[in-house]
Amino acid sequence: MSVWDDLVGQDDVVVMLKAATASAQERLAGGPGPAMTHAWLFTGPPGSGRSNAARAFAAALQCEDGGCGHCRACRTALAGSHPDVSLVSTDGLSIDVAEVREQVRLAAMRPSDGRWQVVVVEDADRLTEKAADALLKSLEEPPPRTVWMLCAPTAEDVIVTIRSRSRQVVLRTPPVAAVAAMLAAREQVAPELAMQAARASQGHVGRARALATKEAVRERRRAVLAIPGSLTSLGACLDAAATITRTAQAQADEVAERLEDAERDGLKMEFGVEDRGRRPAGYAGRLAALEKDQKRRRTRIARDSIDGVLIDLLSFYRDVLAAQTAPGAELVNADVTDTVRRLAGAGTPEQTLARIEAILACREALEANAAPQLALENLLLQLRL
Repeated sequence: MSVWDDLVGQDDVVVMLKAATASAQERLAGGPGPAMTHAWLFTGPPGSGRSNAARAFAAALQCEDGGCGHCRACRTALAGSHPDVSLVSTDGLSIDVAEVREQVRLAAMRPSDGRWQVVVVEDADRLTEKAADALLKSLEEPPPRTVWMLCAPTAEDVIVTIRSRSRQVVLRTPPVAAVAAMLAAREQVAPELAMQAARASQGHVGRARALATKEAVRERRRAVLAIPGSLTSLGACLDAAATITRTAQAQADEVAERLEDAERDGLKMEFGVEDRGRRPAGYAGRLAALEKDQKRRRTRIARDSIDGVLIDLLSFYRDVLAAQTAPGAELVNADVTDTVRRLAGAGTPEQTLARIEAILACREALEANAAPQLALENLLLQLRL
């Protein structure tokens, strides 16, 4: 099993990255290979495997065999513990300039094993303007053994000056059959369940894996797909909006609480703080910054959870539209075919298109930091039967 095996349905990308790895190996050995590209931009729709591709490439560059998947270099690079591979991501809404400056400083150091100093920025679209400027300076004058790997949904999500200095790697939405085959082989799930999860996830590998392996995730999805048929009154719409918001916040709290105690304990240990002792200089400021970051993380997790609900609703109304305009078409949510057909018969394609546009508008409003409860109430009133 090599480092490339997790890149489902990305054969062209694998060929490109393997060629780049081989060229880099030749260059390290003193051969005539071309100079290593110092900045890469991985783009593709959610779930296509942008960060997986970057991590695999980082591991391959550190591996003497070009990504065998078994050696210590491969395992530590993929796990995020390799000394020459830094993984930058955020649970908040943005990556600030202080984080980027620190990574620029580390990236300028000589690799400990003499190969490559690699920095993988998994959310390059979340760089603040100042953070992007700090990164740009490193890209303009890169150290000889440093490689930056940036991940974003589209190239347009990254400022043009960074984009112009990066080699682009474009991933596609993996085919349903490829995702299903991966689930059956890797997760040992029944082929029927693997295909259902792959189809319902619409090619999002992470969501497909969760649907195939976790009953709680499948139950949440069933609850979401039951919403359209329940929106028969003003009260039902408002109740559904409240339920979505409450569930999203509960999920955010569950994830955050697992992390926050350990983060606070780590900060206390760093400053040598005892429960009833004096607080050293600088501790209060660091604690306030940590609590601010933790609050941002909860906000992001809750918003991501709500966005997942909206994506499921989009797939549902896509099926309703298909049933109205192309009877016999394959449905994404084949397990709720009866509900899809019932709502298809109760409306027109024009009404369904209006509902789809309302969901898209809600996603845009939430991206612009609209209040989730109000945005959802407005949406569900537009979806009312």
